[in-house]
Amino acid sequence: MQYNFVEYAQNINLYAVIDGVILVAILAMMISFFVYKRNVKMFLFLLAPIVLEVLVLVLGELNDGKILTVSKYILHYAVIFNLIVACVVYQNDFKNIFQKISSSKSMDSHTSDDELREATTEILTACQDMAKQDVGAIIIIDTPGDIHENILDTGTRLDAIISAGLLESIFNTKAPLHDGAVIVRGNKIVAAGCFLTLTQRNVNKEMGTRHRAAIGVTEETDVLSIVVSEETGIISVVQHGEIKRYMTMDKLKDEIEDAYGISPTAIARRAEQKSRKKRFGRKDRFDI
Repeated sequence: MQYNFVEYAQNINLYAVIDGVILVAILAMMISFFVYKRNVKMFLFLLAPIVLEVLVLVLGELNDGKILTVSKYILHYAVIFNLIVACVVYQNDFKNIFQKISSSKSMDSHTSDDELREATTEILTACQDMAKQDVGAIIIIDTPGDIHENILDTGTRLDAIISAGLLESIFNTKAPLHDGAVIVRGNKIVAAGCFLTLTQRNVNKEMGTRHRAAIGVTEETDVLSIVVSEETGIISVVQHGEIKRYMTMDKLKDEIEDAYGISPTAIARRAEQKSRKKRFGRKDRFDI
């Protein structure tokens, strides 16, 4: 069945406006997803056949459907093919999104701010000790739960409360898990010895495999990576693919607290959101 765009354009009403708003909203969500994934080229690849199909359909309707008949069918199936390709390429991302939507639990619901502060102190102590001893380490703070199960399965599940001693024992060069990454959620070490995808970007030659893994995982997820260099003892943090080196303990503490959402700024933001909800809630009850 062919859509009559000419008739549609001649009968624009409120429903047509709603149509347009929904279309813009869907495009905005698509753009946001691919910008977040740092893969705008994929978005353009998916969008091009859709735009071409619309143009071909409009031109066809303007000429009573007598032109570009072959192109209509080809582009129609090209759009379907592209959508299938996107679902295959980003199947893990879609799975994570649906898991987050379906899950009503969050880290904040069962991990208090005091427990997160204790975890921060333990991570800082471990990083400082390992840096002094030139022990290499990579710690991933996965507050949003973005790390996929496939990555966790490459390591050993621990589900253990964070302590400096445990972290240092994991990254001891004689320990079997020292080559992989430690994944932290809340105040627990979820898994250790996990293998991450390395970034494909050109990085400083001074930075080794741990740094490339730390950058790679932050290009795909919204996590904080902490790296202790085995060669130099330099502590670095990575977020959104951007690396900051030569971390002092004060700077590292700020980065971890920001990731945990317990920094003064984050706490003030949460308090403001709660206050706003209460105000709107009282207003709604009053209106009823």
